Amino acid sequence: MKFAPLSPYIVLAVAAILPGVGQLLNRQPVRGLVFLFFSLLLGAYTLKTAAPDVSIVGKLSGGLFVYAMSIFDAYKHARIRTTLWMHHNA
Repeated sequence: MKFAPLSPYIVLAVAAILPGVGQLLNRQPVRGLVFLFFSLLLGAYTLKTAAPDVSIVGKLSGGLFVYAMSIFDAYKHARIRTTLWMHHNA
């Protein structure tokens, strides 16, 4: 018997605090590492290429965008896993 997946809300909370760990909780470790890598890569890129008068949020906007998408992705996949598990075990 398979265990129930974690609640999507728990995955959402963990993903909002630790980038890439939401995907790890969804049993997608490579996907989590990809999100983490690109978040750091694009954050460093926009930090180096942004104009000097841009705020810190603007300088890190590339990494913050990928980080926000990783939160959404982790929650979406957790919802799908939970729905499929509920459907198959009903």
